[in-house]
Amino acid sequence: MRAIHAGAMNPHWITFGAAVVTMAAALAGWYLVRGSTAVPATMWAAAAALALAYEAAVTATGGLQGQAAESCARLVVVAFGVGPAMSVLGAKRPQHGVWQFIVAALVGVLSMPAVTAVLVRPGSMPDLHLLEQLFLPLLVAIGFLNFIATTRFASAIMVAGGQVVLMWSFLPIVGDGQRLPTTVEAIGAWVMAAGAILAALQAMWWPASAWVARGASGAIDRPLIALRETLGAAWTLRVIERFNAVAVERGWPCRLRFAGLVLTQDARDGRWEADAIRCVRSLLRRFASAAWIERHSGQSPIRSLLADKTVD
Repeated sequence: MRAIHAGAMNPHWITFGAAVVTMAAALAGWYLVRGSTAVPATMWAAAAALALAYEAAVTATGGLQGQAAESCARLVVVAFGVGPAMSVLGAKRPQHGVWQFIVAALVGVLSMPAVTAVLVRPGSMPDLHLLEQLFLPLLVAIGFLNFIATTRFASAIMVAGGQVVLMWSFLPIVGDGQRLPTTVEAIGAWVMAAGAILAALQAMWWPASAWVARGASGAIDRPLIALRETLGAAWTLRVIERFNAVAVERGWPCRLRFAGLVLTQDARDGRWEADAIRCVRSLLRRFASAAWIERHSGQSPIRSLLADKTVD
């Protein structure tokens, strides 16, 4: 009985549980972002969680013996972990599909020291170049900064924090090849899982339309904010830049901002609005299907129900 209890309390099994929960949240995210170019990023997130779950389970059952073997396995997990952030960087049609081969190549290159250690120098630690040691946290920082200005900032903080804990031994200066205690890694894994759950819950119960000001144009603001919450700030700012260039060229009395459409002068005639909507949707089609845009142009059913029951 004591042996069973000790096995259940093994920090590696706790990490395994966190990885399974993270994978479930990533698969839920796949459904929630369907129709957008963020789908591959959710698949990479699920693959990274699966890799972590496998590593934790094998370690807990004694399949990985020695620090060298554990470090090699962890490096592969860490390499998969940066896949989602890298995938989002190429989330623009039509190249977003081919971009996933670049992400796969990056994961392979980052894992190469582990593969070399296993095949060429069995029993040795993976030898990471300083550039790779710097590149790993850089990719985590890119993913974090892409969402820090959105309503997903809390999820971004938790996911990035969990990733740093898991890759600690590969970080320059502070890591020095030494992993954090397994209990700390288990906590970091659950922090990351909590971030993934929060992101899924926000997408499910507090959609992007919930953050649009009352009276705003649903045809423009809501899908734009949905793109911001789905792909982050980088691509949203690109859409804003292109729209504003067209607006200046055609003399529209409006500009796009990070929070939505802003009128710059009297626009009561409304003759520009149809063209502005077509322009925004044309730009958004580079990142999402027409069905996705329509889905995010209206109010969520839950908020509509609450609004119907509200008494002024």
